Amino acid sequence: MNWQALYSEKRTTAEDAIAETVHSGDRIFMTGNCSVPRALTDALVAYAPYVENVEIAQALSVGPAPWNDPELQGHLRSNTMFIGHNTRKAVWQGRADYTPVLLSEFPLMFKHQLPIDVALIHTSLPDEKGFCSYSIETGLTKTAAESAKCIVAQVNPQMPYVMGDTLIHVKDIDHIVEADALLDEFAMGSSTDDPVVEKIATHIAELIPDGATLQLGIGAIPDSVLHYLEDKQELGIHSELFSDGVKRLVEKGVITGARKTLHPGKITAGFVLGSHELYRWLDRNELVELHRTEYVNDPCIIGHNYRQVAINGAIEVDLTGQVCADSIGPKLYSGVGGQMDFIYGASRSEGGLPIIALPSTAKGGTMSRITSMLKQGAGVVTSRNHVHWIITEFGAVNLYGRSIRERAKALIGIAHPKFRDDLTQQAKALDYI
Repeated sequence: MNWQALYSEKRTTAEDAIAETVHSGDRIFMTGNCSVPRALTDALVAYAPYVENVEIAQALSVGPAPWNDPELQGHLRSNTMFIGHNTRKAVWQGRADYTPVLLSEFPLMFKHQLPIDVALIHTSLPDEKGFCSYSIETGLTKTAAESAKCIVAQVNPQMPYVMGDTLIHVKDIDHIVEADALLDEFAMGSSTDDPVVEKIATHIAELIPDGATLQLGIGAIPDSVLHYLEDKQELGIHSELFSDGVKRLVEKGVITGARKTLHPGKITAGFVLGSHELYRWLDRNELVELHRTEYVNDPCIIGHNYRQVAINGAIEVDLTGQVCADSIGPKLYSGVGGQMDFIYGASRSEGGLPIIALPSTAKGGTMSRITSMLKQGAGVVTSRNHVHWIITEFGAVNLYGRSIRERAKALIGIAHPKFRDDLTQQAKALDYI
């Protein structure tokens, strides 16, 4: 049987696909980020009253998340490995779960600890050989889907056919639901008007040499850095994600990947967050390759890149260099993501720059983010043993190889001036200085 006949045979409606495959007690994997398969999730939410205790395993998802609505409690329950704005309230209220995991290990969880009954995926149209592309969310999805007992695909002509290790053949999909729908967008790609963010971005840009390979985490600071790199040459990208700012620097000739050790000449990532314009640019663009996250985020792989720069954010940093990036005290806020993967990977790179960047204050300038001790219950994402560069709007310091006394003095020097005296007194009380 040719693939076109298989495709026709497997084609069904979202409602029928969900009713046939989802049962009480099942664990469902849902592809996320900007690739949430809305036709399938809408059908799942509508079908929810007919099932109980269905777990939705996911990472970050962009846009509305009706599967987290309170009235679906007992029917659908999210188990998220990265807490986004649309899941945070459900986690805080005990209606959803959070499972901490390094992004590099996220897909492998489904091979071992969390077996999947049904994978809900979102793909491009098939090519002339019957292969669909996982498209803008390949990294976190491909391995998880391959480990599932059943795969239901929303096939969407709006999804770009993205190159790399992104393909799934029609014969490996159990149910096909056609849905022509715009993808969710994620606004990361413009300069902020926040002078603090812009100052931090300039400090980071000053450290980045020509020929560097960049990883950019989620947030205003990593993306703002791109606006200060237009005078650089032959930059590359090896990152769990990228957005519109990368496209702009490619078009300006700044990002070429010419000096990359791995995948030279290619932008290498796991997924994409951005605009419809970016998605159109990605379609069959041979410059871009998406790969499984357990490969892209493997610190040993990252460490092979020449001059790998890792740029990630934080909520607070204590005077010993411990970085909290996933909670506000005990209040779970986001997740580990790829921070540790890339901080450690960049530290293994020849000429690498592992960077943690954050504003010096919070709550309208009333609270220092450089603290003598992390808040009680705060989670350590990057340990004091792994930390290198810490950057605020007041400067950049490299803590690696420095004593606690030296670290405390250096961090106080990039704290907001109005908190430096108090931090000095606290450091003395702790016998740090």
